[in-house]
Amino acid sequence: MTATEQSEGWELLFDGTSTSLWRGYNRDTLPITWQAQDGKFSLLPGEGSGDIITKEKYSNFEFQTDFMLTDSANSGILYFVKEEADKTIWQNAPEYQLLDDATYIQMYGAEQMKKHLTGDNYDLQSAPASYLKPIGTWNTAKIVVNNGKVTHYLNGNKTIEYEVNSESFKNLVANSKFKEYPNFAQAKEGYIGLQDHGHPIYFKNIKVRKL
Repeated sequence: MTATEQSEGWELLFDGTSTSLWRGYNRDTLPITWQAQDGKFSLLPGEGSGDIITKEKYSNFEFQTDFMLTDSANSGILYFVKEEADKTIWQNAPEYQLLDDATYIQMYGAEQMKKHLTGDNYDLQSAPASYLKPIGTWNTAKIVVNNGKVTHYLNGNKTIEYEVNSESFKNLVANSKFKEYPNFAQAKEGYIGLQDHGHPIYFKNIKVRKL
């Protein structure tokens, strides 16, 4: 991290070696499938897998990470995460989708994959275009949350935005799979999470700053 970034309030959530700022969702420790490896925060799925969250909660913030997808990868960045013993992480938290778009479009078709591609607000909003770089190269995801306004960016391009307290957002939720979960997107403060969906994925330069 540069001196300028530090002066702007950025903090590293992963410095290339230490995973100490993360733990498992509804766990005290980090699942063994998440490892610091060659400067990357790597998910290598296997026995003992699970979603992870930051140890600190955030309300107004800017989060940014570089990520590298693998073939057929499916993951996500979740925010406003609230731990509930009887709920999985995605049942209460909005998700910035991370996906091998091309593979899933080929499998299911472009129409069915709307609201489920990289940079989308999962199952709620679609990006206007694809800004994803090829599999095996680094992409940059950014999420900005400021006084209820949420914006997703992919490789410097805005993909979606919404007001979490707006009627339009409530209508989106009411017409999605999340309508069954009354606590979905209700937290004003929460953890930031990374999803384990059973596919390898790599992260680096993970950072956050409070707004």
